[in-house]
Amino acid sequence: MASMCYGRRMSSARRTTVYFDPAVHRALRLKSAATDRAVSEIVNDALRQAFAEDVADLADARKRRREPSITFESAVKAMKRRGQL
Repeated sequence: MASMCYGRRMSSARRTTVYFDPAVHRALRLKSAATDRAVSEIVNDALRQAFAEDVADLADARKRRREPSITFESAVKAMKRRGQL
């Protein structure tokens, strides 16, 4: 039987243990109380956002894969030659 968690269906939710830095855990609990959202909902939303950013980053990397690469050292040397450093 599916349960509801803040309007979302949680039928396939999985339980796990995560160890947070104490300051992060406190901030998470405070945000949970202030927004009337479950800690798991906040964490799930943050992870979804991070994964979406990863997808966008990978898409950008695929678009740029044919661009010539340059080493960091070469970039610094070029900036020094041009007087930018």
